[in-house]
Amino acid sequence: MRYLTFLASLMCMALSVSAAKADRRVAFVVGNGSYKNVAQLPNPPIDAKAMAATLRNVGFEVIEGSNLSRDQMTEKLLDFGRKAQGSDIALFYYAGHGIAVSGTNYLLPVDADIKSEMDVKLGAAINIDLTLEQTMGDAKVKLVFLDACRDNPFAAKIKSNSATRSVNVQSGLAEMKSGEGTLIAFATGPGQTALDGQEGNNSPFTRALIDNITKPGVEIQQAMTSVRAQVNEETHKGQLPWGHTNLIGAVYLNQAPTTQVANAAPTAAGSLPAASAGNSDGVELEYWRSVKESNKPEELNAYLTAYPNGQFKALALARLAAIKSGPSTATRTLNAGVDPATFTDEATQVTEDQIGLDKSKRRDVQRRLTALGFDTKQTGTFNDETRSVLKRWQTARGYPASGYLNKHQHKALLSEIVAAPATASDTSQKPARRAASAPPPSSAPAPAPHRSSPGDAAGAAFVGGVVGGMMGGMFRR
Repeated sequence: MRYLTFLASLMCMALSVSAAKADRRVAFVVGNGSYKNVAQLPNPPIDAKAMAATLRNVGFEVIEGSNLSRDQMTEKLLDFGRKAQGSDIALFYYAGHGIAVSGTNYLLPVDADIKSEMDVKLGAAINIDLTLEQTMGDAKVKLVFLDACRDNPFAAKIKSNSATRSVNVQSGLAEMKSGEGTLIAFATGPGQTALDGQEGNNSPFTRALIDNITKPGVEIQQAMTSVRAQVNEETHKGQLPWGHTNLIGAVYLNQAPTTQVANAAPTAAGSLPAASAGNSDGVELEYWRSVKESNKPEELNAYLTAYPNGQFKALALARLAAIKSGPSTATRTLNAGVDPATFTDEATQVTEDQIGLDKSKRRDVQRRLTALGFDTKQTGTFNDETRSVLKRWQTARGYPASGYLNKHQHKALLSEIVAAPATASDTSQKPARRAASAPPPSSAPAPAPHRSSPGDAAGAAFVGGVVGGMMGGMFRR
């Protein structure tokens, strides 16, 4: 009876997970750097590309652009406004030059040529307040990230041409207040200037956003606390992001399925780790997440020392045993000749984007994984299932397991097996044979009890795995 009750709870939970994931998310992401009339900024287009990829990975439809003129920005904003109407989450991200004149903030297209306050107010720049109101006004949740708090490049011209009356032209951007259901975040405080970062890299603020806002199970306001801390530390206290929020509920860009299970059935069967049971602040869960894929025994032992009877004790001990036994003979053979950096360099969304995988190449990666015994559908899209399979492959090979690829790991994968030719039905067809040296699917480590991003497939796969394991246990009794 207990098993039947648990099964019913999981089925109900699967339906609720699917419903929760059906929210509509739209983002506007633009980085302007190639200015025609003022100093150019090398990093905003790079920042925008990385942010767009990060948001797509958690289900956003992204209206993206780089180095846009006034007309091009207007066209993108109109598209964003149409698609954001009635959305569950509308997100606005801009990197580039921005100015504040008489307490109002403006974004600068790359063709802006401002000589006076009149030029600003008559349309040479884009009024942020008006833009946000018109494009995001009826979205349920509105998130605004402005990496535009740089020196006003037109300040001297505006002041020199406004001698007959007072005009307030300040450094950085002016303070903005958020309406209901809105979070606004600046790269630094009002009236201050932010760093652009090293050329060819992300700015400190954007890098911190990418690192934190889509972490699984982390609420957006908690994520922004981490963003501020990261930027403050990276800039040696030279820059502290600032924000204003009027959110009226918890907002997750990447809801953790394990947390949902714990909240839905905290006492069911006593076999699922509960994120909040006896640990309301989730400290143990966060600790485990930070070490669960580590290849360093001292980090796993540190968890066991801190939580000798912790809910992930068995997983920690199993991980330690796997590290102690080392990779299998087959794995060591596969790893022969692999660049040593493959075993140490972390892979992220940014490193994966740098490989330049189009849909065909992503399908090729999925086909190769399947042929090696790590089954995944060959759709050309890296969804939750593919990310989980990538983690299993990385763990089996001894590479840092993140679910993303870098150029070293991608090269290592290509060297393992020659993929079968693509067919019209390769989104569902399984290969006729597997590589002789590849381990069978059952030998690959089980996926972590936590998915990396939301989606219907993630909720269904998680519940299916739990139910399958439970039913298998019933038949073995």
